[in-house]
Amino acid sequence: MKIKKVLIANRGEIAVRVIRACHDLGISTVAVYSEADNEALHVLHADEAVCIGKAPATESYLKIPNILAACEITGADAIHPGYGFLSENAKFASICESCDILFIGPTSKAIALLGDKAQAKAIAKKVKCPVIPGSDGIVKDIDQALKEAEKLGYPIFIKATMGGGGKGIRVAHNKEEFTKLFHQARTEAEKCYGCGDVYLEKMIVSPRHIEVQVLGDKYGNFVHLGERDCTIQRRRQKLIEECPSPVLSSSLRKKMGEAAIRICKAAGYHTVGTVEFLLDNDGNYYFMEVNTRIQVEHTVTEELTGIDLVLEQIKMAAGEKLSIKQDQVEFRNHIIQFRVNAEDPHNNFAPSPGMLEYYIPSSGPHVRVDSACYPGYRVPPHYDSMIAKLIVRGKTREEAIKRAQRALKEFHIGGVKTTIPFHQYMLKNERFLSGKYPIDFIDTLIAEGCVFKSD
Repeated sequence: MKIKKVLIANRGEIAVRVIRACHDLGISTVAVYSEADNEALHVLHADEAVCIGKAPATESYLKIPNILAACEITGADAIHPGYGFLSENAKFASICESCDILFIGPTSKAIALLGDKAQAKAIAKKVKCPVIPGSDGIVKDIDQALKEAEKLGYPIFIKATMGGGGKGIRVAHNKEEFTKLFHQARTEAEKCYGCGDVYLEKMIVSPRHIEVQVLGDKYGNFVHLGERDCTIQRRRQKLIEECPSPVLSSSLRKKMGEAAIRICKAAGYHTVGTVEFLLDNDGNYYFMEVNTRIQVEHTVTEELTGIDLVLEQIKMAAGEKLSIKQDQVEFRNHIIQFRVNAEDPHNNFAPSPGMLEYYIPSSGPHVRVDSACYPGYRVPPHYDSMIAKLIVRGKTREEAIKRAQRALKEFHIGGVKTTIPFHQYMLKNERFLSGKYPIDFIDTLIAEGCVFKSD
């Protein structure tokens, strides 16, 4: 089918990114915005814009009737959900399908299947992908949970079956704290996702977080575009992503890529998607989950391979075949992405919303900045605190780090606190420079009192 007009059901840098891809394809765009975003960049860049509600996301970007009304008003025949908000909401995708609006993403059935982490894990087992030892699906009550925990042994993850971003997750180190944390995880999951179901997983101690980018069309053609190492996190929120991973061999990369494709095929999945794994200290990998959307860090893979993921996503949604085969995928250079957030790294990353008195992003060779900010823009307190994504490339990891040091020094933002000092600190940290660090590295530094000064 030919897409004529795409409504972007999102905001910020991903809305700007999607608008640019649509315009590259000659497709008209519609921005939706809350009252807090009436001067946002995605509103200025789109061909049309519709206000869909008040500042809180629950009254605007999560309000399905308002988004569908905007489609009807503007005649949009497709919706791109971006990431976050409604991007992994099977109900929203299903409503779009029933209204003959093209949802630029997977089918509602695939979202529901893979959005349930217990079912996704069962699919991984079926295609012989290693999975983390855990409960056989949902644990219904505390009595069953305690019995399962005793079998698995501590420490144990208590995880919500729905959602992501670290919500509805707790770690129990012993039986004494398990009951309290079990109830906390269920309560948080119910509040965030409307579903309090949880399952248990044995905790892999000090792993790496590795994810594989997959593309698949409606005709059964699939490729993987290598991995992204997302181990530098704070409270399960990613801060730095890079590829290739400093610890992955080419043979392990191939195995994980093939496993990711098997999972997506078995789930009847097509479009872009990310399969996430944990990697232990012995080089064993374990399936975690599938993210059924474009991700914040898709830019890393774009710079690594030269493939425009958003463009491919839109074209595949329109019924086109995947334009590249696995043997045509080239992994070029080393890429590192830094999330520049409106947060104070000197104060436990406390949010720092407010007006950008000045905003001078990095530029020059081997540097990319994706952002929706400008001087005078007000970072609202209602949404994600991201200001920009800074992506650098080099022939080697060492060269990429040198260029990142230069680019961060050139990135000037006034009026709010940002994570730039944190990134500058990391680029001088011996353990980060060595490439040998676990997923809890940053949380350990915080617990030790580190305030991430750039000097």
